[in-house]
Amino acid sequence: MDQKAVEQAVKQLLIAIGDDPQRPGLVETPQRVAKMYGEIASSLGRQPEDVTNYKVFQVEDTPRMVIVEHIPFYSLCEHHLLPFFGEANVAYVPRDGKVIGLSKIPRLVDFAARRPGMQERVTTDIVKELQRLLNPRGIAVTITARHLCMEMRGINKRGQDTYTSRFTGLFNDDDGLRREFLMKSEHGQVNL
Repeated sequence: MDQKAVEQAVKQLLIAIGDDPQRPGLVETPQRVAKMYGEIASSLGRQPEDVTNYKVFQVEDTPRMVIVEHIPFYSLCEHHLLPFFGEANVAYVPRDGKVIGLSKIPRLVDFAARRPGMQERVTTDIVKELQRLLNPRGIAVTITARHLCMEMRGINKRGQDTYTSRFTGLFNDDDGLRREFLMKSEHGQVNL
């Protein structure tokens, strides 16, 4: 990212909306905004293959399902450059005893979310990358998010959650497995 170019653009934006970038409250705003965009768009220019710190382990007793739930994420709507944020639930059914370090799943969610985009694309990008890393027997991803482009502008409606999901392999074929995942991710526990 070109920090100086972002700072200049923010100054021009402030002038264009009728404010003064030299006003005491705004003097450091261009630097702050540039730093913020560096953080929330940190995946730009990186391909999934560039992320190499994913550790894959071999286990003898393969679990039926691995799930990491309620993973918070923050992203940026590519249509209005306003935040959307929420939680992701990610599960997979290991193949041939291959599992990924549990902390890598939230990192994968962050990688998919940290760029201007759409919730639908974040959902599918998580699935694609988990497929590339593990080739599991099935993947399930659900995301629930709030979109400030709906709350602060346009329809101006608070409390509207958007839900997306993607299922592959056994999560498409095995209704019981999909139901177990959805019950667990929705309620935080499985009621059997």
